[in-house]
Amino acid sequence: MELLASLWPPLLAALQIGVAAIASAHAVLFKRDVRAAIGWIGLIWLVPFGGSLLYALFGINRIRRRATGLRGRRSNFRPLGPATTRAPDSSTPPTATLPPAESGHLRPVAHLLDRIADTPLTFGNSILPLPGGASAYRAMLQAIDGAVRTVALATYIFDQDDIGADFVAALDGAMRRGVAVRVLIDGVGARYSRPSIVGALKTRGITVAEFLPSFIPMSIHYANLRNHRKLLITDGRIGFTGGMNIREGHRRLEGPMAIADVHFRLEGPVVTQLGETFAVDWAFASGEALTGDGWLPKLGEVGKIPARGIASGPDEAFERVRWTLLAALSQAKHRIRIVTPYFLPETSLSSALQLAALRGVEVEIIIPEVSNLRLIQWATWAKLHSLLARGCRLWLTPPPFDHAKLMTVDGAWSLIGSANWDQRSMRLNFEFDVECYGGDFTAALDRLIDERLARAQPLDLDAIDRRPLLLRLRDNAAWLLSPYL
Repeated sequence: MELLASLWPPLLAALQIGVAAIASAHAVLFKRDVRAAIGWIGLIWLVPFGGSLLYALFGINRIRRRATGLRGRRSNFRPLGPATTRAPDSSTPPTATLPPAESGHLRPVAHLLDRIADTPLTFGNSILPLPGGASAYRAMLQAIDGAVRTVALATYIFDQDDIGADFVAALDGAMRRGVAVRVLIDGVGARYSRPSIVGALKTRGITVAEFLPSFIPMSIHYANLRNHRKLLITDGRIGFTGGMNIREGHRRLEGPMAIADVHFRLEGPVVTQLGETFAVDWAFASGEALTGDGWLPKLGEVGKIPARGIASGPDEAFERVRWTLLAALSQAKHRIRIVTPYFLPETSLSSALQLAALRGVEVEIIIPEVSNLRLIQWATWAKLHSLLARGCRLWLTPPPFDHAKLMTVDGAWSLIGSANWDQRSMRLNFEFDVECYGGDFTAALDRLIDERLARAQPLDLDAIDRRPLLLRLRDNAAWLLSPYL
């Protein structure tokens, strides 16, 4: 017994050394930030067993591990038909997908996306901005009512409210006309209202699926691996995308539940890329492959806008949105304009914005004065000082809460879609955006931005510095959670 008691200390010490060595090796191999790696290794060795346990619980990026598992499952589902998707190929001649001469200095952005995206730049598209839920929903419902073959709808939130009922009725009407209807709702977003709209759709006999269903009976604003895409495609020819969910607040002009936003109606070859993205997501969620001309027809040119759909997510296209933004920021010569509801750029994006301002580029960032998510608002305010100090200009828009996601560069390049300027959109959720070239369409977006600036209040350094110490401590504490907000 005494011998056993005497052996325990060296055995525990050996076990601690072994566990700590394994945990440290994992941190060295997989932590990309040297400060994070050093911090975790110090904790692992200074806190016997406890440090290794904390690293196992909080230091390992399980988001990427889960996403890697999804990659294998989702890669089995590729749409069939005259699709525009192609595998990235560094040998593809860049001149095959260059934007027109008016956007010449932004051609490197197209070059980058030729290499990291699985879609080519398409020409001959028409894109119509639809500001506000009243105009956007009217156009979407008209498209559903006019469908003769197929309707594909993907959304993050589909509320059980008045506008939700309008969409259910339109989808039901299309189905009864013999139109093939498929509805995909995110598993968490489906529970933003109770009872879930899924039951109403199934009662009507509408084919519906949930993307990664959640069994938690409530909405979770900070859940990971969510399908944040908003897509509507009718007959494979008319597409809608942007940041607008299906909920009554988008039709309200004032009040605590009112939400300002901008959606877009698309026609032309880029719509096939919307359809392809929906087809992959639908096959993953339901197991059904959508094939044939009804879902993915061959589309001709109907306008003059060069555009490319950018599907991003933690499985298939990790950090694709971030690389796109960095490319556009690096090529800007005159002006960068950003409208986003959630502004938590990670270090490289924040530095790129500051560098652009220091180069003499006019950088305008427009965010809501009052966010619908308090933690995000606190974390946002924590890091605005450095942007203002380097010459970026910030504006705060008064209520209603502005959920629009717009970006323009030099009046010649623009980005629209579902992604926010936060790490959730950059690496944790599935998003869909569209890059567009050309002065006419970009000018239309700039007019929407000008309307916001007309009622916004500028934010200056003095306003940041005058904030009480307790508020600054609160905001910086919230910022520590920014990788997961």
